[in-house]
Amino acid sequence: MSSRSVRAREYENSDQAPGRSASPPVPNSSETEGLIFYHMDLYGSNERFDIFPEEPSGQGSRFLGNTRRESALSSEKFQNSQEAGYDLEKEVAELAKMYGLDDDREKELELLGGHLETVGSKWLPAHTQKAGLQDSVYNRSKSSSSVKDQSQSTEHQGLPDEVSQDEDQCKARAEDEADSHTWSREGLSSSGVSDERSSQTVCEEEETADVFCCTCKIPIRAFDKLFGEHKDHEVAQLSSAVESEKEEIHRNMCKLEEQIAQVENFASHLEEIFITVEENFGRQEQNFEVHYNDAVQVLAQKYEEQLEALGEEKRLKLEALYEQLVSCGEHLDTCKDLMDTTHKLYQENDKVSFLKAAVTMVDRLEEFLKKEVNLKLSTQPDFEERAIDFSEVEQLMNSINTIPAPCAPVINPQAPNAATSTSLRVCWGLFSDDIVECYQLCYKPVSNERHSDEQAEHMLKVKETYCTISNLLPNTQYEFWVSALNASGISPPSERAVYVTAPSPPIIKSKKIRSCENAALVCWESRDVNPVDSYTVELSKLTDEENGNVITESIVGIPNCEALIHLQPAQSYHICVKALNLGGSSERSEPVLIHTTGTYFCLNEDTAHPLLAILDDGFTIACDELENPECDLPVYDNSFTRCIGILGSLIPFPGKHYWEVEAEEDTEYRIGVAFENTPRHGYLGANNSSWCMRHIITPSRHKYEFLHSGMTPDIRITVPPTKIGILLDYESYRLSFYNADIAQHLYTFKSRFQHYVHPCFALETPGILKVHTGITVPPWTALL
Repeated sequence: MSSRSVRAREYENSDQAPGRSASPPVPNSSETEGLIFYHMDLYGSNERFDIFPEEPSGQGSRFLGNTRRESALSSEKFQNSQEAGYDLEKEVAELAKMYGLDDDREKELELLGGHLETVGSKWLPAHTQKAGLQDSVYNRSKSSSSVKDQSQSTEHQGLPDEVSQDEDQCKARAEDEADSHTWSREGLSSSGVSDERSSQTVCEEEETADVFCCTCKIPIRAFDKLFGEHKDHEVAQLSSAVESEKEEIHRNMCKLEEQIAQVENFASHLEEIFITVEENFGRQEQNFEVHYNDAVQVLAQKYEEQLEALGEEKRLKLEALYEQLVSCGEHLDTCKDLMDTTHKLYQENDKVSFLKAAVTMVDRLEEFLKKEVNLKLSTQPDFEERAIDFSEVEQLMNSINTIPAPCAPVINPQAPNAATSTSLRVCWGLFSDDIVECYQLCYKPVSNERHSDEQAEHMLKVKETYCTISNLLPNTQYEFWVSALNASGISPPSERAVYVTAPSPPIIKSKKIRSCENAALVCWESRDVNPVDSYTVELSKLTDEENGNVITESIVGIPNCEALIHLQPAQSYHICVKALNLGGSSERSEPVLIHTTGTYFCLNEDTAHPLLAILDDGFTIACDELENPECDLPVYDNSFTRCIGILGSLIPFPGKHYWEVEAEEDTEYRIGVAFENTPRHGYLGANNSSWCMRHIITPSRHKYEFLHSGMTPDIRITVPPTKIGILLDYESYRLSFYNADIAQHLYTFKSRFQHYVHPCFALETPGILKVHTGITVPPWTALL
């Protein structure tokens, strides 16, 4: 039950109600002492001031008078507003002016306006609110007076206990709120003022908060912002304050999640560290055990050595003393014998016998006494002080530290193109956290022979996990292994890895190069003993020799030491070769120049007759004498023995090929083409494997024969040619001879060549033949 209902009921039962005597109320036995209830009309009229005794003077009387006047004015204003209609906004403006609010409060009033409209007149000032509240309670009490009069007797019976309990609660609550309430008045000690405070406190507690104080961080009422302790504080709508707080809580939750993640990561790290500590402890324990066992073994070895030396010293001392003791015993026996003999001599009665024996005895005694008797000890009983050398043990003890010997490194396999012909780059890794001061790299060449262990080993110490080894042999395999070192010792060696150096640059056989207008056959040889994987031919087409502009092409994966290369006609090329293996590529060979203006070939010295000489230019053959063609000069297996001839290089290119041979008019010769297997013991043109033009001089004329299988047509040539042109056309199955000086066609063989052929040359008289290659096919050959 609220205090207002209690007061209304008390008023109805009191003598102050209309129609009753004005005698003071008689308190019930259950009522609280010192608490007096008054009629609510006393709070709305001037008569209520009569119940308060006026103080003659002092601050308390003045304050009480002012309070009464303000209450009377508020009561009248409230009654007038009830009659004329209450204007809330006007009242708020007047209150703001009364309390000195400036223009800056207009925004705050707008902020609070919505709340003021919803709650109505409960936001009036304290004394106005109390007056209206008292009138409403009074009206309610009057409207129900008839009912209460009828049940007066019943209420007098059951009310005192109920009122007594409510009065105790209101009194306790009013006393708790009295000290902290901002509008409490000092000097008001009467029961009416206490009752008024208690009533207003109960009403304020029933009201809910409407705004949020940003300064105090608590929800407050809009009225407290205007007139209470939060007057100068910053406020915000509850919804915006809720959103702001939610955002702040969300930010804090994000920070909390980050902190949780950090703590979890740190906990995981701690677990890893825990495991690492256990592992390191095990390693350190093993390390200590190994070192201490080594130290114990060294001490045991030292003990055995010292004990053995001490026993040897003892044996030497005892042997020396024993020998000296035996010597003393022998000397004593001799002395005793002499004493006995001398004693018997004294007992001899015969003087002659005595003298004879005495002379001998004297000599014997003198000789015995001349010997010095060694009465000094040969050895001392004391043993030599032996100091044990603990330096090795101290070294072992000092090596026991917290740094264990490292684990074995892991050597990497050879990387492609990581080698040259004389150097290798070796890499390795250490997959542990061991402390390493340096690495020890060992290597030796790999030999296929049985005694491969006899190869010399080389050792290097490096700081990094890689090393470049120089001064190696080209295209050679080497075996590498590596160990890690620190203050505690050396690790076990790694697994052995085989590396190979790059090959040496190949050597192009420039004299064996054959080419035509569309292709070239290039041959070379390797400098290395071991085979290589493949070769690469690089072409550089010279587009402008003066400026050196080149266009480079490469032909890779060539397995052998020759390559047939397709080229473009009427061009010049620089060609070089590189060798490749697992280690990488060699340097480029010395380049050779190839022209595709015509057919190039060289003379094969292995087929030359012993009397035939090749001059320095490589294309001139000469023969000085023909007296004994079948001489005893050294003959090669592939050389001619009867015909003083020579074969040129094979022409392995289809199409047309043209070359010229220059000879003197008086030189007898044979020129043409032949198969590889043409007989070396016969003459060119005398078999079915060669076709040639023969020039011989008869007493009457120059005779020219075109021989194949020993047969020739009857042809007469009136102008002896000094420069003979030879045109070989594989596709047309023709071999033609021309007088190049006058562009005259001499003869053409028509034959289907089953194989590629060699140019062939022979001299039948002393003379010189000069071969010209690389000549473009003359256009007049097509007209003849």
